[in-house]
Amino acid sequence: LTDVYSSSPALGRYFRSAQVVYYSNASSTVFYQLEFSVPPSTEGFMEHTMNPDFIRNVLRQNIYDED
Repeated sequence: LTDVYSSSPALGRYFRSAQVVYYSNASSTVFYQLEFSVPPSTEGFMEHTMNPDFIRNVLRQNIYDED
C-alpha cells in the first residue's frame, strides 16, 4: 500500500503512511489505516480528492495495472 499511494500522481504528495490495523488469515480480511497530510481547506478537495471511493479506486487501478 505504501508504494501504491506514495507513487500515485493524484495522492502521492499527500500520502504519509499505511498500517495494518487487523488481519485475519481465516477470512482473508485486512483492515488498514491510511494517513494523509491534507492542505488547508481548498474548494472541493475533501469531497473529491479525499473521497473514500476515489482513494479506493487508486488501489483498484493499481491492481488492474498489475494484471
